Formats: sequence, C-alpha cells, structure tokens
Amino acid sequence: MFPMVTEFMNYGQQTVRAARYIGQGFMITLSHANRLPVTIQYPYEKLITSERFRGRIHFEFDKCIACEVCVRVCPIDLPVVDWKLETDIRKKRLLNYSIDFGICIFCGNCVEYCPTNCLSMTEEYELSTYDRHELNYNQIALGRLPMSVIDDYTIRTIFNLPEIKT
Repeated sequence: MFPMVTEFMNYGQQTVRAARYIGQGFMITLSHANRLPVTIQYPYEKLITSERFRGRIHFEFDKCIACEVCVRVCPIDLPVVDWKLETDIRKKRLLNYSIDFGICIFCGNCVEYCPTNCLSMTEEYELSTYDRHELNYNQIALGRLPMSVIDDYTIRTIFNLPEIKT
C-alpha cells in the first residue's frame, strides 16, 4: 500500500510543478502584453536610421583619383573603375565608375579605405526595383544626393532610440 501512496505523492508533486511552470510562462506573456507595439506603418512612417547606418553609397566624381583601392578591398571585387592614363600629365583620368547594388553586401570597406573620401554611406535604404539591372548605378546615379527622411514632410519620422527602463 505504501508504494501506491508514494506514486500518488509523486504525481501530485509533478502536477504542482507543471502548474507552476505554466503559471510562470503565463506571467511572462502578461508582462509583454502591456508593452507598446514595435511595428510601424511603413510607407507613412519611417524610422530614422542610426548614425553609422550603411545604406546606398554616394560617389563624388571630382574627388576620385582612380586608384582602385575600393576594388582591392571589396570582398567581391564589385566597383567597376574605368580609367585612362594621361601620358602628358602622367595621371589617371577616371572615365566611368559603377557599383551593382544587387550584388553589393554593404560592408563599407570601400568607404573606409578610400584615400580621397570620394565614397560615403548614405541613409538611403529603399533600393528595390522590378528589374535587377536597374540596381547597377553609374557615377551619375551614385552622385545623386539622397533625400533625407527628416526633410520629407509627407512622412512621419520615428526615432529609433533605446527605451530607458525605470
């Protein structure tokens, strides 16, 4: 008769332990219920990107000396630099510069290692198109200044600041 009592006590202890675990999970669920939603209404609301955000690359044609450092440090050899050697002045003249953002991994090495700072990262992240060939930007498209999210009056901007818990 004693083994049956001990089995019944073990069953009761297991039941109480399971109820406690369910109660703990339910308390965690309830603690998340009073938080504000994280989602935003995207086309009408946009998050302001952080200072170190790596978006579309901006290129300044006049500063480039066609040294091709950006091509050498790129993990996928992505920037295409066409240049011509001017023999009379013994300098390279840049003819064409292009980056295919369909292949780019936005690592930022080209921006970091550029000796003349002709490359910079912008806050622009909306690069989607219906044709992947439109993602191949030449020096004219790369030279276009991005429109700031803050300056667009049709969009409500939301600051992406970490919440301070009190």
